[in-house]
Amino acid sequence: MSKFEYVKLADAIAADISNGTLKAGDRLPPQRNFAYDRGIAVSTASRVYTELLRRGLVVGEVGRGTFISGDVKREVEALSEPRDARIDFEVNYPLLPQQWAMIAKSLAGLERVDALESALRVSTSTGTKSARNAAAAYLARKDFTPHADQIVFTANGKQSIAAAISALVPAGGRCGVEALTYPYVKSIAARLGVTLVPIAMDEYGARPDAVQKAHREAHLTALYIQPTIHNPLGVTMNATRRADIMRIAEKLDLTIVEDTVYGFLADETPLAALGPDRCLVLDSLSKKVAPGLALGILVAPPRLRESVMSAIRTGGWIASGHALAAGQRLMADGTVAELTRLKRIDATRRQQAAARHLAGYQISADTRSYHLWLTLPPHWRSQTFVAAAARRGIALTPSSTFAIAHGHAPNAVRLALAPPSPEQLDAGLRTIASLLGTKEEDFDSTE
Repeated sequence: MSKFEYVKLADAIAADISNGTLKAGDRLPPQRNFAYDRGIAVSTASRVYTELLRRGLVVGEVGRGTFISGDVKREVEALSEPRDARIDFEVNYPLLPQQWAMIAKSLAGLERVDALESALRVSTSTGTKSARNAAAAYLARKDFTPHADQIVFTANGKQSIAAAISALVPAGGRCGVEALTYPYVKSIAARLGVTLVPIAMDEYGARPDAVQKAHREAHLTALYIQPTIHNPLGVTMNATRRADIMRIAEKLDLTIVEDTVYGFLADETPLAALGPDRCLVLDSLSKKVAPGLALGILVAPPRLRESVMSAIRTGGWIASGHALAAGQRLMADGTVAELTRLKRIDATRRQQAAARHLAGYQISADTRSYHLWLTLPPHWRSQTFVAAAARRGIALTPSSTFAIAHGHAPNAVRLALAPPSPEQLDAGLRTIASLLGTKEEDFDSTE
């Protein structure tokens, strides 16, 4: 068989997907059976399946097989805007009924002529001195006190990630990321021409030996990790793991992009406390305050500050002066701190509700977080379960959305616990528990 025959076979399967002969969720035969049916070598069948995975037309589930994925672009886009679902367990922005009055009180006076004159002028990546001081004071933790001169701003957390990766990793370079990670990192890296290299994880997050292995095989330039309340797994690195990761980063001369967006829900010391010159810390206000008041914050080591500022300018990621003025007020007067306290209480209550309704099922979650990772029973597949839930008015996120490598998504879904009201939360969790409990003989009728 010529070296292009496997591409022709992949094209034929792609055509069957396009014309509807093969539908999302359909299972492809095992590679050995595929090879026998077509009279080809098993190695060629493997190349066909690898090509389909590369194109994103199929997903592999360990121990279960290879399945038609449907429109994989939808999986990332789904997280950008809420779907028309009765109960949303997908887009994770915590909002409290009492927060609007608190925000309004903090921002009172921002509409004055003198305040607007200042806020609506041309902004820069460094914002104002007052905004930098407020951000540095708010981000300070035990053993971690960023200097105001280290602070730079973007319009939101996604832009902070883009600026950090752009500043650290050249086009064509490689960045190590946890094997399951925040989905937008994938699209950001693709637009920047950066290859993401998956780092194997355990119950404490990214494994140091896996970082070494990835660097040995792919020569990494940087690491992007979430050490506190990882999205989607909810795991948090302990002190030993943090020290080991920093030791490896120093040994390999890797800069760490430390995403602390969910860190406000815990009192963990950032990795940057162990290696302030080795970590580029990023945060944002959208989850602490509200998605409509987005402000990205980066704490850059002095050696990287100019590079980050340049990336922000050239990327067009500068925060508006109005957002900076609002963020400064909210951080400086204690409103963000009080919202953080209230949202920690709310997140814990929601986790307790989830634990009650989903008792007996395999859940990975930090009890302080606003999301959980639900491993599905064997008779359910991730994408099929998401589709079944959608037919009942519930939006979930399949595991493949978070997987860096095609074909390496576990059989699981993420539940974002923040969006539903308390009543919707209980109703949605009851429905999910009912779906999970569907007996195998009822599976076809359920589907």
